[in-house]
Amino acid sequence: MLPTDLASFLELLRHHGDAAYMLISAGAASHSLLLALFTGYAAHSGALSFGTVIAVCWIGSFVGDAIRFGIGRHISPAWLRRFPRIEIAIQTTIRLAARYHVWMILFHRYPHGIRGLAGFAYGMSRLSWPTFLAFNFVAAGLWSGAIVSAGYAFGRVSDKVLNDFSSGLGLVMLVAFLGLSWILSKNLERAIEPKR
Repeated sequence: MLPTDLASFLELLRHHGDAAYMLISAGAASHSLLLALFTGYAAHSGALSFGTVIAVCWIGSFVGDAIRFGIGRHISPAWLRRFPRIEIAIQTTIRLAARYHVWMILFHRYPHGIRGLAGFAYGMSRLSWPTFLAFNFVAAGLWSGAIVSAGYAFGRVSDKVLNDFSSGLGLVMLVAFLGLSWILSKNLERAIEPKR
């Protein structure tokens, strides 16, 4: 039976934590900000372990980019020409990585438009495996710690504000918070998108 409210969903997570952690790690491989924020909220509620959530998000994010980097090593520039919009984004990321590879690797997980393609671009760039893996490991840890902690902090604030209200209102606030995060991510994506 599927949960119909936030409390039921959190209880489902509490009972099936091992499976939830595997799914969270897979979601983190795609740098899903909303999933990582929600897992922080779930950790605050006691449905998941805060430390374990950070660890599985860290591992998922690191492995996801390492796989994209490896695939990027085998992508032919000729193949990319079939997808002009993706080619522009990847070429822009390659140029940025050539000049600012440390900063790019540390921060590419946050803007919506770049986070899915950056790993491929790094693989197509001149970055070496050891350099990429070292910075990627640190960046994945910073990302998971920051995003999961933000979700945890939201849970703490919502508990204080809503301690007398129903869990339905808490769900509305969570959805509003996640929606605002998505809107901010989209605006950041537009700000870094190359001008034509």
